[in-house]
Amino acid sequence: MEWRPAISAKDKNNNKYHLILEAAIKVFAGHGFYQSTISQIAREAGVADGTIYLYFKNKDDILVQFFNYKTRQVFAGFREEVDKADNSGEKLRNLVRRHLKEFQADRDMALVYQAVTRQHNRLVKKEIKEMSKLYLDLVVEIVEQGQAEGLMRKDLYLSLVKRYILGAVEEVINTWLLSGGKYDLISMADPLIDLFIRGIGIPGAFQQDEAIQVNSQ
Repeated sequence: MEWRPAISAKDKNNNKYHLILEAAIKVFAGHGFYQSTISQIAREAGVADGTIYLYFKNKDDILVQFFNYKTRQVFAGFREEVDKADNSGEKLRNLVRRHLKEFQADRDMALVYQAVTRQHNRLVKKEIKEMSKLYLDLVVEIVEQGQAEGLMRKDLYLSLVKRYILGAVEEVINTWLLSGGKYDLISMADPLIDLFIRGIGIPGAFQQDEAIQVNSQ
């Protein structure tokens, strides 16, 4: 599935469209979507209130366009980064690193995206569902390649694995946001990959514990 900006050619090539959209993201990040106003967005963008309505129907439309344009650009970058690698392990590493890199590079975007998705905002319910599916399908594609390569277990429950990976990455981003972005988010990529691939248990340790328990009974 290929993601493309859902805006007209006129808007796509208009600097004011992007200026307003970026200003809106900043305002939403600082005040929250529901508390933000068109006047605040116009002031941040340095335009008159009426100018906003030349490009957007209302505040709700700005949020929808944010998901249809800005975040789709980010998700398209995920696919591009994954396709640069050959084996499944490097593809998963590239995906996670690019995810963290994009969100660290634009903290306002990260704040709005994480807040809106966690609130299950009805205005962008369809867009959130579509983007989640895109990401989850990409993870499944990587894992299935890893299984074919003999690098990943074939007894994995893919529905669980894909949500585990997405949930872990999103929680790392949320923790970083709550900290005020005080550390390098990208530095969490390798520990995450290590956790995904190797887990938290020492190979054979739990089997040994079970054998000890059986022998002691």
